Amino acid sequence: MKWPATIIACALLLCAPLQRPAYAADAAFTQFIASLWPEAKAAGVSRETFDRETRSLEPDYKLPDLILPGRPKTGAPAQAEFVQVPADYIKEASIARLATEGQRLLQKYRSSLDAIEKRFGVPPTIVLAIWGRETDYGRYSLPYDTLRVVATQAYVGRRKDQYRTEFILALKILGEGAVTRKEMRSSWAGATGYTQFLPSEYYKHGVDLDGDGRVDIWHSVPDALASAAQQLVNKGWQAGVRWAYEVTAPANADCTMGVPEVTKPISQWLRAGFVPVRGQKLNATEQAQSASLLQPEGIYGPAFLTTPNYFVIKEYNFSDLYVLFVGHLADRMTSPQPFATPWSASKQLRSADVEAMQQQLTRIGLYKDKLDGKAGMQTRAALGAYQKQAGLKVDCWPSEAVLRAMNGQR
Repeated sequence: MKWPATIIACALLLCAPLQRPAYAADAAFTQFIASLWPEAKAAGVSRETFDRETRSLEPDYKLPDLILPGRPKTGAPAQAEFVQVPADYIKEASIARLATEGQRLLQKYRSSLDAIEKRFGVPPTIVLAIWGRETDYGRYSLPYDTLRVVATQAYVGRRKDQYRTEFILALKILGEGAVTRKEMRSSWAGATGYTQFLPSEYYKHGVDLDGDGRVDIWHSVPDALASAAQQLVNKGWQAGVRWAYEVTAPANADCTMGVPEVTKPISQWLRAGFVPVRGQKLNATEQAQSASLLQPEGIYGPAFLTTPNYFVIKEYNFSDLYVLFVGHLADRMTSPQPFATPWSASKQLRSADVEAMQQQLTRIGLYKDKLDGKAGMQTRAALGAYQKQAGLKVDCWPSEAVLRAMNGQR
């Protein structure tokens, strides 16, 4: 059947309003961005910079961690640090490749790295390892337009207030000419540069080590590495202290003690039967250091005595596996030895299952941290406490057996 042209035209007109929500949302975004001019002006952004950078700015509704009307809330994408078992995240092949490149870069940037260590007390291998982990020594091309990311997150993200500030400071960076818009690429969360800084971190920790009059974490390796060192120092880095010591745990070790709140001088851990691997001898200064127990796979796999510097690195990325990767990569630049105890073939439960465990542990008073589906230190310790109460094997690891036991109790 052939429809008359007037009917077709009417149908098209009736359908047209269906397109309005997207247009209205974009118009509202434009209005929102325009409303930020007074804050940008107060932060030192010129009208010329503001108009130039926001003139054709559009939101990116495909980003994660947004709250969009009519759509289910989406969280941050599952980071490898939180969904992979250690053997998958800290792959020997990756560590070996990055360590070899790190050894070359130690020589290439020797003078800058020496200056960084002298000024900040952070070993060259640590800042190189952060660079290697964050962007593969600059070889990884960050996929997003930083300004568009922080603008979108400020508009419809779950952390609007934080990203409102990040957007203003991103404009300030562009206005100061530290980097071009084209080169200011980032992760989905807005972290940019060789060592992955948010705009606010750029201003808090940025260092002009090469002396050219500007902080350039996108092209200047000395600036990027010095800025990473400054960030560590600002978060509490202690010069002359290792990040951690790998140890062999005694058979009777209580894995529920593996939380940051339980700290003892390393000498006490040694008297309790924890033995540094490969016959390593710790001097009196090292033994006097305060340390916490870390067993990333519960009673399985390697164990570590972690110093305060461990938790400083963790402020860079709040993941035990991230710190282990960075710390181990740093060690491998000067020693070819892998971890003395191999990682086990443990299976990582789905985040939803771990979160269900956290909910049950919260209900029975054993867990007071975030319900995030991540098997971190607090979750592992709470699981160990539950296993003690339930008469199960105490291994502080979220296994299917423990999940079944909890489901049976419900």
